[in-house]
Amino acid sequence: MEKMLVGCFLLILGQILLLPAEAREWPPSRSISRGRHARTHPQTALLESSCENKRADVVFIIDSSRSVNTHDYAKVKEFIVDILQFLDIGPDVTRVGLLQYGSTVKNEFSLKTFKRKSEVEHAVKRMRHLSTGTMTGLAIQYALNIAFSEAEGARPLRENVPRVIMIVTDGRPQDSVAEVAAKARDTGILIFAIGVGQVDFNTLKAIGSEPHEDHVFLVANFSQMESLTSVFQNKLCIQDLCAAEDHGCEQLCVNLLGSFVCQCYSGYTLAEDGKRCVAVDYCASENHGCEHECVNTDSSYFCRCPKGFALNPDKKTCTKIDYCASPDHGCQQECVNTDDSYSCRCLKGFTLNPDQKTCRRINYCALNKPGCEHECINTEEGYYCRCHRGYTLDPNGKTCSRVDHCAEQDHGCAQLCLNTGDSFVCQCSEGFVINEDLKTCSRVDYCLLSDHGCEYSCVSTDRSFACQCPEEHVLRSDGKTCAKLDSCALGNHGCEHSCVSSGGSFVCQCFEGYILREDRKTCRRKDVCQAVDHGCEHICVNSDESYICKCLEGFRLAEDGKHCRRKDVCKSTHHGCEHICVNRGSSYICKCSKGFILAEDGRRCKRCTEGPVDLVFVIDGSKSLGEENFEIVKQFVTGIIDSLAISPKAARVGLLQYSTQVRTEFTLRNFSSAKDMKKAVAHMKYMGKGSMTGLALKHMFERSFTQVEGARPLSARVPRVAIVLTDGRAQDDVSEWASKAQANGVTMYAVGVGKAIEEELQEIASEPTEEHLFYAEDFSTMGEISDKLRKGICEALEDSGGRRDSPAGELPKRARQPTESEPVTINIRDILSCSNFAVQHRYLFEENNLARSTQKLFHSTKSSGSPLAEKHNQCKCENLIMFQNLANEEVRKLTQRLEEMTQRMEALENRLRYR
Repeated sequence: MEKMLVGCFLLILGQILLLPAEAREWPPSRSISRGRHARTHPQTALLESSCENKRADVVFIIDSSRSVNTHDYAKVKEFIVDILQFLDIGPDVTRVGLLQYGSTVKNEFSLKTFKRKSEVEHAVKRMRHLSTGTMTGLAIQYALNIAFSEAEGARPLRENVPRVIMIVTDGRPQDSVAEVAAKARDTGILIFAIGVGQVDFNTLKAIGSEPHEDHVFLVANFSQMESLTSVFQNKLCIQDLCAAEDHGCEQLCVNLLGSFVCQCYSGYTLAEDGKRCVAVDYCASENHGCEHECVNTDSSYFCRCPKGFALNPDKKTCTKIDYCASPDHGCQQECVNTDDSYSCRCLKGFTLNPDQKTCRRINYCALNKPGCEHECINTEEGYYCRCHRGYTLDPNGKTCSRVDHCAEQDHGCAQLCLNTGDSFVCQCSEGFVINEDLKTCSRVDYCLLSDHGCEYSCVSTDRSFACQCPEEHVLRSDGKTCAKLDSCALGNHGCEHSCVSSGGSFVCQCFEGYILREDRKTCRRKDVCQAVDHGCEHICVNSDESYICKCLEGFRLAEDGKHCRRKDVCKSTHHGCEHICVNRGSSYICKCSKGFILAEDGRRCKRCTEGPVDLVFVIDGSKSLGEENFEIVKQFVTGIIDSLAISPKAARVGLLQYSTQVRTEFTLRNFSSAKDMKKAVAHMKYMGKGSMTGLALKHMFERSFTQVEGARPLSARVPRVAIVLTDGRAQDDVSEWASKAQANGVTMYAVGVGKAIEEELQEIASEPTEEHLFYAEDFSTMGEISDKLRKGICEALEDSGGRRDSPAGELPKRARQPTESEPVTINIRDILSCSNFAVQHRYLFEENNLARSTQKLFHSTKSSGSPLAEKHNQCKCENLIMFQNLANEEVRKLTQRLEEMTQRMEALENRLRYR
């Protein structure tokens, strides 16, 4: 019993000590006069001394963060209802508004919403707890800009109605409060700051008005708040000094506790006497930025430009007005801007007409009369004299002289040049006549002028003619007829091997095995290709004294000029590529069209979403998400699964959910069908606790991508992808395990929603982050992210498929041809040297498989009558391709059987799992 009495005493003493000084000083006379009847209900006492006819605009700002529990939130509402009891609420007296805030601000009701106290009480009681963050500064900013606006019911400042904020908070703000609170106080708003529990007292002082002992209060818990009710009754019901006194304020009077201050309208500042108002000279500030002239207005300033200038869009600088830019200036040639207009100007050689717009050419010849002998020609700036054809201008620039064309130019006459009126003509000397070109001369042909009598030919001389004979002939003594000579006997025939006379001439001939060259005198061997070891792989072609190598159709000559390569391997072989065949040296590779990737056989193509991928979802299941949004996340995961081909050979998918701990919903090996996987996603339970993102990434890196949990080995070169989805800040470090996963080949996609931290998303996402980081403001827009993410994964699989391109076929090298006596077999070394496909299928070359394949191969080739039946060319390309097709068929059958067995095993595992 003694302990209970001591406890009650300490509780009462603590509540008394929490109140400001004036709240604890009760007049002794009032205590004594009431006697034992002094213990009345608190609300009854409030009503007896209510703020009757008190004019005020009061806005409550209530902390509705998640740190305030349901019981404490109810205490806050009771406290507000108690305060309302002593307020005289009505449109002409006290108006009341209320905001509550968490991560955002919610306006429960404004100053103009309710006109009766009962309506306000009812609105307070039906308020809902927000249970989010603590954005205190944002709430004060909302009150300053919106709640105390005339549009929301606040009375104008000129009516001197006190403006009061009463803010209740229990935690440290997540934003800055000092600056916005100071701004609110400077506008005349009186702020009471009430802190509950572990609140930083310096933060409360940064919010509340001065003196702090009258406006800042701190209580231990929400239950003690009712002890402040009487304190606020005294604070809010004090006398309106602006109405009661001759305050002397020139423009506005603002009540304070027990006093008042003068304030000015916008555009004015308070004078040193604290009463008068002086207009603000905004242009006096050095940073107004006006280029030319600054002009003050009521609440700001504006920039002005001088005559002939216009204000730029930045409203500060000026640009000279280009009057000539208008198409209506009418100037024919040039337009020139002036200070406030424009003028027209003409080009050189022109003058302005009386209309001051069009131009006419200046006639300098008519104005100056220069005295040109032949012609006067006007120019842009003057004139010049010109002579008629056949004349040239004299040095005086006026008179003209005849031109000596033969002396002034390269006339081209072979013998004589004669001037004419405006040109010249060529002439010839005696014994010559002018040719058709009218420049050169030819001697007179005496053979044509007389009956020369020559047997073979006549040649003109200077003044006569002479007879001549053909080769191997001589002129007889009559000077006209010819006699034949033995050309070979003369010894100057030039034949390399032998000379044979023929009629009046001779011909050269070659020994057996040789043929005559083009000079018809020297000799060369008939077939160089047979005479030398030419080394041509396909064809040797004789070329004069040498040879050249050529290739068969479909081949081209190599750089050594002897060996041959196929021109287009893709066209010359049955490559088997489903989409595109690309030549690569002496072989080829298969590639796929956009949106497809290469299948495991190196030939077929499949859609990128059908490609192999190991994908792990890392899903945030923290309490900030909420069960409703968690269902949206499950739909998001299902949408990604629907876009993939789920099977052990294609896409394998696992899922982790994390909160304070990490839970594996299913691994990469659990499901082989999309239907079973989506059913597991639908039955996934929401964890709803903390947010240990780093722990989840560690679990994913160390366990999810192991072969034990179904990941394919790195040697299989299957892309590994992780999709991390979070809606808030992690409670641990994410960078270490995100970096390790990226360094080990895991492509990381980061999906952030709502309050997700951009820096953390960037640490999680792979480079480049613009392709691997996605953000949505809320969960309703996640559909857009789903489409982008599916596209990104598809493109990643395409890139991976491109890196896995490998030669689908190699051309065979030349091999030794077996003789007819050698057995018809294929040597394993020959096959390995001819084609690289055998390296991938060595098991086919075991004794039994090899015997069956070769027997089948050579049986088909012999029956078709191909050269292989005679020469047994194991390395001939079409034979190797046939062998390769047989090998591929065996591999296909084995692969199909293996897939059927795998599917049966997985189906059996799933049945056992869900029994």
